[in-house]
Amino acid sequence: MIADYFVKTNISDDFTVATIEAEVLLETSYKAGHQMSFPKASVEGFLFESKDGVMVEASKLSSNDDTHLTMGSHMRKIIQGKICRPRLWSAEQPNLYTLVILLRDESDKNVDVEACQVGVRTLCLGFKELQLNKKSILITGVNRHEHHPRLGKTNIEACMIKDIILMKNNNINAVRNSHYPQHPRWYELCNLFGLYVIDEANVETHGCDPTSNPNSKEQLTWDTSWSSSMLERAINMVERDKNHACIIIWSLGNEAGYGPNHSAMSGWIRQRDSTRLLHYEGGGSRTSSTDIVCPMYMRVWDILSIAQDQTERRPLILCEYSHSMGNSNGNIHEYWEAIDETHGLQGGFIWDWVDQGLLRQGSDEKVHWAYGGDFGDSPNDLNFCINGLVWPDRSPHPALHEVKFLYQPVKIHLLQDVIEIQNRNFFITTEGLDFHWQLHKDGILVGYGELLMPKLQPGEKHFFNIQGGPWSILLEHADGITVGLTIIVKLRTSTSWCEANHVIASSQFIISDGLSKEVKAKDGTELPHVLLEECNEIVRIEAANHEWTVEFNKNDGIIKSWKVNNVVILDDGPKPCFYRAPTDNDRGGGNTSYAFLWHQAGLESLTMLNAAEFQVQRISDSVIQATTCLLIQPNIASNLGTSNMGGERAEANMLVDDPHKTVSPETTPGKENEQICFLVCMKYKIQGDGRMMIDVEVNPQGQLPPLPRVGVVLAVPNELNHVIWYGRGPFECYPDRKTAAHIGLYEAHVADLHVPYIFPGECGGRADVRWALFKSISRNVGLLASTNDGCPVQMNASYYTTVDLDRATHQEELQYRDSIQVHFDHRHMGLGGDDSWSPCVHEKYLVYPIPYKFSLSFCPVTSESMLSMKGTHPDWL
Repeated sequence: MIADYFVKTNISDDFTVATIEAEVLLETSYKAGHQMSFPKASVEGFLFESKDGVMVEASKLSSNDDTHLTMGSHMRKIIQGKICRPRLWSAEQPNLYTLVILLRDESDKNVDVEACQVGVRTLCLGFKELQLNKKSILITGVNRHEHHPRLGKTNIEACMIKDIILMKNNNINAVRNSHYPQHPRWYELCNLFGLYVIDEANVETHGCDPTSNPNSKEQLTWDTSWSSSMLERAINMVERDKNHACIIIWSLGNEAGYGPNHSAMSGWIRQRDSTRLLHYEGGGSRTSSTDIVCPMYMRVWDILSIAQDQTERRPLILCEYSHSMGNSNGNIHEYWEAIDETHGLQGGFIWDWVDQGLLRQGSDEKVHWAYGGDFGDSPNDLNFCINGLVWPDRSPHPALHEVKFLYQPVKIHLLQDVIEIQNRNFFITTEGLDFHWQLHKDGILVGYGELLMPKLQPGEKHFFNIQGGPWSILLEHADGITVGLTIIVKLRTSTSWCEANHVIASSQFIISDGLSKEVKAKDGTELPHVLLEECNEIVRIEAANHEWTVEFNKNDGIIKSWKVNNVVILDDGPKPCFYRAPTDNDRGGGNTSYAFLWHQAGLESLTMLNAAEFQVQRISDSVIQATTCLLIQPNIASNLGTSNMGGERAEANMLVDDPHKTVSPETTPGKENEQICFLVCMKYKIQGDGRMMIDVEVNPQGQLPPLPRVGVVLAVPNELNHVIWYGRGPFECYPDRKTAAHIGLYEAHVADLHVPYIFPGECGGRADVRWALFKSISRNVGLLASTNDGCPVQMNASYYTTVDLDRATHQEELQYRDSIQVHFDHRHMGLGGDDSWSPCVHEKYLVYPIPYKFSLSFCPVTSESMLSMKGTHPDWL
């Protein structure tokens, strides 16, 4: 009988002929207690391919070996065949043949048959290159644990297919099976849809290491009593999965040190299967047991150093990078800038694919996502397995947009006045793609059309002058406005994993930036008059026609109410704000983490005192100027209590102490260079048309860590819950994760801006916002905020305060506030993501405690035209 078989393929240098070889293991069988043999048994193979939906024979495999199977023996027979003009397998073109192997007895009767999919492809190493079918490919990969939101580690085919379709839709071409061989059907599906796979042996000693030294001889890999167990797992993996074309690399396991047992594993695999490469990160990722330099979480500058080392002949592929825990994946574009430009860097596998949370019914009888400790389990790893690009139900995290952009197979760059379009595929042309363009002026679509492109061969580039494109006439009269050109690439026809017109690539270029144009106020003589009144603790400024009223708290100079036509558009603020609810990355690093340093500095609980009297001055009949200077310092009593670093979270983000007390830096206790505080001066200019311009100066003092943010927070009524903004979007984006987010005009409900990460923290931000309008759906009233100094802001609007997000450990703990919390940040720290256990936001995305100046403009909006999305030119701001 046919006990096993191993199919190997090889391709001629000119790709005209492929050799198919099957090593077939035959063994005697037993029937009714009698051993059966076939003295004149023969083995043949038939290779079929599908042509127009019909299976036709492509080749016959036979053997010249006349050795017969005899009783009590096992025999290996080699059968071979050739294919002319073979259709090769790759992730881009997952062409498959079907091999049928027949065992016949001496009367030519079929006594056994086996069949499998065959992908014709070849793998080899070049100088700093992994080559598939003689091409140096790029790995745009993810790590994948088997996980189902209800069944846990029990996998079902529908979930596998969902994963593959999502991956292909987001330009992911490779998966590392972490950290064990996976369900057999998974490999069949990867063969069919086209995904490169690292198959990994179920060998890991992480958690039982006797020493922190990964090369210590105390590791299990040096213990001969573990040799057979480790080798057995490698053998079982290879023997079970060896016929799957999708597997291009075998892995010896994960985080199990390095020693003789690994050498034995690598030696056996290389002897058994010379058609694939070997991977193992242990021992420093550059041992003799790995064909690939495969570090995890190595920094960009370090992988560049290895790639530039000419004595290292192996390619570098990150086996894990960009740890996707919560609101993460910052800096990932810097990895791909290095990979795209550096020979020897061939991509990597993001950690990881799916949040490993489970559905659990809560005390409210609703189903929620649960993680370590929620089941009374101890010990546990809390939410450390909640680190995927998608939620457990496979809803995408916003970061997946960034991944899709960086992994896109058509690269589009603006090189001064020239657009470069490159086909970054390695095996297919752009013949099946449609190219389109869109031109926006100040967020308004003013032109679009098809972009005629020649067919680009794999790797080929095409250039054209930006002034010579089909949009060139629309570039006239673009001074003083923001002009954005977007190139979009779509698949013309449907595939097994997407519908026709699926977008595989999209890039936007800002040709001219209208931020340089100053938004000027109207001449004072044209403005309505304003009234000024002081009453007890209130300073009231009102339009002479009573259309709007602003009330300041006289003691601290902060707005306590702003009404338009007797409708409240502002409940409180703007107030200075320097804190954010820590993300998972912010918490990583123990006593060196950003969150710990922020808590140590008392940023989560600040007290606001007057540093000088609130001053109000009439400039003209139509203009009032007001100035408040604030001293903001840690609330010592609150800071001495517990926080989210070790117990309950802080109770407040901004406390107002005795508002009647005036304090100057000279009177604050402690030495000036040691006292942590912020001196903030806010100058208001209120005009008769209702426009309010605020100039803010921030001067941090004392030994402060990098700040989470420098900006203002205000509370607007829940009625103004519809947001229109001009900036990056439509999805969540941050300073170090925004390359996929185009600048445009977007609108959403405030509730939809929130991103429900399983463990709450800072979320829902939008980067590079020029202006934002918060308006009522039921009434024609709103509040417009815009930058007044040409510097875009980071915007966040939420029903939750930073305190709420900081305190909660699950989404279901969050409760809507009575007002919307709106942040406009002049500077906002990046998210980081090189890992989640050390402070690793890149330097350029840190917010240092230095002086800052910024200017914002606020304006009540009432007319129907202003509340529509049509009027977006700066004149109406």
